[in-house]
Amino acid sequence: MGGNGGSVTNADKRPNELLGSWFVRSGWSKGELARQVNRRARQLGANHISTDTSRVRRWLDGENPREPIPKILSELFSERFGCVVSVEDLGLRAARQSPSVSGVDLPWTGPQTVALLGEFSRSDLMLARRGFLGSSLTLSAGPSLIEPMQRWLVPAPPAPRTDPEPVPSSRARGRLSKPELELLESTTVMFRQWDAQCGGGLRRKAVVGQLHEVTDLLQEPQPEATTKKLFKCAAELAELAGWMSYDVGLQPTAQKYFVLALHAAKEAGDKPLGSYVLSSMSRQMIHLGRPEDALELIHLAQYGSRDCASPRTQAMLYAMEARAYANMGQPGRCKRAVRMAEDSFADADDWDEPDPDWIRFFSEAELHGENSHSFRDLAYVAGRSPTYASLAEPLMRRAVELFADDKEHQRSYALNLIGMATVHLLQREPEQGTVPAVQAMQIAKKVRSERVNTRIRKTVDTAVRDFGDLTEITDLTERLATELPEAAEAV
Repeated sequence: MGGNGGSVTNADKRPNELLGSWFVRSGWSKGELARQVNRRARQLGANHISTDTSRVRRWLDGENPREPIPKILSELFSERFGCVVSVEDLGLRAARQSPSVSGVDLPWTGPQTVALLGEFSRSDLMLARRGFLGSSLTLSAGPSLIEPMQRWLVPAPPAPRTDPEPVPSSRARGRLSKPELELLESTTVMFRQWDAQCGGGLRRKAVVGQLHEVTDLLQEPQPEATTKKLFKCAAELAELAGWMSYDVGLQPTAQKYFVLALHAAKEAGDKPLGSYVLSSMSRQMIHLGRPEDALELIHLAQYGSRDCASPRTQAMLYAMEARAYANMGQPGRCKRAVRMAEDSFADADDWDEPDPDWIRFFSEAELHGENSHSFRDLAYVAGRSPTYASLAEPLMRRAVELFADDKEHQRSYALNLIGMATVHLLQREPEQGTVPAVQAMQIAKKVRSERVNTRIRKTVDTAVRDFGDLTEITDLTERLATELPEAAEAV
């Protein structure tokens, strides 16, 4: 049964009405769903899966497929509808997972954070052949996500000082020197630069491997100051591993890394870094069609770092707040958050302390891009409003101009070119929209980012739906089919 995408038989099974409802609304045929399951299984390294139309029919009739198919179906329907569609929403039973593997409600203590970071990164390295680990996880949303994250603000009781259990390590036991710490920090900066230039698909496993090494160091006796720096390094690496996983489409894996990054940031005592992790989680929730959750996470980030975040960090948080309000269809609050982002960013040059490397990406180009995307999102929520599209256009144009001269942030350049194309489509200027769309395709061929690829495809789909009879749109569709790879591999 395993070779057929095996299923759990049930003599008393009834038709799965929940799965049937999602299936009918998707517009897919049984054959198309089977092909998508097989394609996703191959991406995850589950090459034993081979589903066909008869197998899909048996699922609809009430048969429960074995893992990882329930998780694959959850991801496929979530992407199709732009919101979290859980395994339970599909009327399927998920395999039971230990809390340390599957959940986000984790203990807020240093030793357990180290153990969980080590366990998860090791599992990712050993089991995640092209993302297979992601199929054993579930996404959390709503109160099950927000309530555990709120404990980030609760002061942790002082832990008794005890020597950690010895663990095998390729490095001799001993205290970490200052040059070694600086090398770890500079390596993290290098990984972040690679991600911005090349997308999340190129060096994800290298980042996870470095994170695992840092967790080994955290299990060795170190001075308290060194331990805090190692936790900070672990938090940055876990956030980056989460970001790269998000970029290549491994959403449950990304969320798990973000949660662990927040725990590590708390142990490091670094509230601004914790707020940055929460902003990444917020961006993921917007991507998954959960703007209310995104707003809760951003407000938690703002409250937790209100007395210590730099103006640049505050500007980034306000920009993400605006994105959440835009996707909730609240223009007044969105515009206010946009203004606050601009005002805070204007104060960045007067800030006395140097910004940490993780927030330096938030440049003038990024500010304009985020605020333009907020107005663009408002336009869609408001029924393709030309008014909001006209607010988005000059900001997006400026962002594209600035990113064109920035060789370090090629993925952001591509995403804003796609944004420019969508603004033109909203303004019913399809011919102008094809130019940035083609430019984005050229960059997408060099950047391993499934997020970029997916946004280009969705933009072209929109252009075809609204202006499919135009020669320029026909040419764009043909170019997409020949130039853009069908899927990026998760590495």
